[in-house]
Amino acid sequence: MPGTVGRVPTPAIPAPGATTAPGAAAVLAHDWSATALGPREGWDPAVRAVVGVILAAPMPMALAYGDDLVLLYNDGYAELLGSKHPAALGRPAAEVHSEVWELPGFGDAIERAYRQGVPFLEKESTLSLLGESGGVEQVVFTRSHSAVRDSSGQIVGILTVAAETTHVTEQLRSLSDVAAALAGTLTLDDVARVALRHTIGMFDADRVAFVVDEGGGGWRMVRRVRGELMDEADERLPPLWRRAPADWEGPVALTARSGEALFIRDGQPLRDTAADRHDQKIRAMATLPLGTSVVRGGLTVGYQVAHTWSAAERALLAAAAELIGQAAERARRFETQHGTAQLLQRSMLPEHLPDLPRLRIAARYDPGVDGNAAGGDFYDAFLLPTGTLGVVLGDVAGHDVQAAARMGQVRAALRALALADPTPDAVLTGLDRLVTSLGTEAGSHELFVTVAFGVIDAERRELTLASAGHPAPLIRRCGPDGRTHAEYVQVPAAPPLGLGGRPTTVTVAFPPGDTLLLFSDGVVERRRQSLSAGMDALGDAVAKAGTSDPRALCAVATAAVSGGTEDDVAVLAVEHALKPSRSAAMEVPAEPTAPSRVRHWMTGQLTDWRVPESVIGAAVLCTSELTTNALLHAGTAARVEIDLSPERLLVSVADSGTRGTVTRARTDTLSSRGRGLGLIEELSDAWGTDPSVRGSTVWFEILVPAAEPH
Repeated sequence: MPGTVGRVPTPAIPAPGATTAPGAAAVLAHDWSATALGPREGWDPAVRAVVGVILAAPMPMALAYGDDLVLLYNDGYAELLGSKHPAALGRPAAEVHSEVWELPGFGDAIERAYRQGVPFLEKESTLSLLGESGGVEQVVFTRSHSAVRDSSGQIVGILTVAAETTHVTEQLRSLSDVAAALAGTLTLDDVARVALRHTIGMFDADRVAFVVDEGGGGWRMVRRVRGELMDEADERLPPLWRRAPADWEGPVALTARSGEALFIRDGQPLRDTAADRHDQKIRAMATLPLGTSVVRGGLTVGYQVAHTWSAAERALLAAAAELIGQAAERARRFETQHGTAQLLQRSMLPEHLPDLPRLRIAARYDPGVDGNAAGGDFYDAFLLPTGTLGVVLGDVAGHDVQAAARMGQVRAALRALALADPTPDAVLTGLDRLVTSLGTEAGSHELFVTVAFGVIDAERRELTLASAGHPAPLIRRCGPDGRTHAEYVQVPAAPPLGLGGRPTTVTVAFPPGDTLLLFSDGVVERRRQSLSAGMDALGDAVAKAGTSDPRALCAVATAAVSGGTEDDVAVLAVEHALKPSRSAAMEVPAEPTAPSRVRHWMTGQLTDWRVPESVIGAAVLCTSELTTNALLHAGTAARVEIDLSPERLLVSVADSGTRGTVTRARTDTLSSRGRGLGLIEELSDAWGTDPSVRGSTVWFEILVPAAEPH
């Protein structure tokens, strides 16, 4: 494989003693410890990378750092300074350029770029500079000022480029954009999206790729090619990772193992590992290691024509790879902690809710802002020995492993108590003793647990409830005339568990057509907003909902109150259906033939149920698209569920992935590869998303024409 190999410059600045240009030598020899930059060995990696690019560039470039805007520059800029060099090194820019600093478009432009991040570019700039003879000379050149950001995305200085260097200026400005974008990433999916989007634009490349090790062996790679259509919604989708074995011999894997950068001017670098024609066409390629001990991986940039890699371009690539590597390291640590928390959370909640002909049940769980923590919200629904249905939703205060563990204890104890004696007040009284005991063991009187527990008797059309400090449940009523309204159940007040309270029960009518909603306080509580306002907003939204379907109402409830919340959000909905529904489910393996198997199974099932052909065609097409999305984006097996009532067909496709998921995006703009989820928008009467701790669910609903029997 033709090419040249060289170690990535980390740091990007030449080492002392190396052969350097006069300006670079002056920078290396200067004592920066007395300036805002501080000792050279302590410079932020992003700043160090920018300095490396400046010193390697042939055109005049300078960095004005910190609030004093102290100057660091290369040989080209030193020529502009004339006799002011080398005394100008480390001095404030306002002092060095005192004769022009107050002129419009000079000092004010630099300070605005530093304070506000507003870039400045002037293609023909005429400035008066002090010449070699001591006189003032008129100098005409192109100059730009753009913000320099550190690894956390904060503006720490200004990069000045003086010459006809628009392309380089844009690349360096893009480097600051990369640093800012990477500062907001959490997962490796996030890092990959930022790396691909910015790198392909920064270098105007034909192909870019990002590769990381799997941790336990093997590699995964994601790439982007020039001309690939990616809309705003696609950018939010999880990347399509390709897996490779641990002994993969791709150029980027070799670079990741060795830590050596590879720069190929012309050849066929991907001839032996090409996945398709896009890879085969690549002639020039740069491969950079991420330079981190936690995540082995690399970044590649390729062109379909021969390309000479300049020193400045190599330094820029090394800087980009280093920034991406740091973000990947943070993401790997986050995902490790997040995975532990999510695994604990999943083990505490029911894997499947009861499937009953007259009582349709759905739940929705949205983790709080800090997805790195396990929460204390829980829900459950289970059949009781009496043939009734027990439903519960509770909240253990806290967002740590201890809160999740206590939540598991409370949930397990509640089910055990209910199976022995399902009377709600007796169950909560027993739980109160348990929480008191747990508090005593922990030596704490601050164990805060709220619970609402109810028993639904479909035969008697009744709901019996008790609450311990929990928000009042909400019932969506449907009258004989089809009109709907929502009302909160007036449950007798009782303190949270562990305080020795004596909860009492209330029994209300729960006829067919009504839907019960239990919810956590995260649904209605917002900062700088009263609780009553949140409760009113929830009631109005549920009353005005166009459906009584529990899955749809869970989505309505979580979006009812405007504004963000840092708390977990949990909703459990139970509909007492007017007529029994029929349901079926299929486990879908993560293999290429799965979508066709789903289409065959679903067509047969709906035909047996005598569903109209027009509904079958639309439903099968939408389900095939959702199944493909689940398998591609989550990378796990999926579960397809269909539920047919006299009024509508409800289909859901759930995956068990915990990475960024398809269901997190806005449903009105989200599109998948190919035809996209816009197809579901077009063919269904309603659809939405249902995130949970076990993964993600996308569902849609198609109304069944009343005139056609089924």
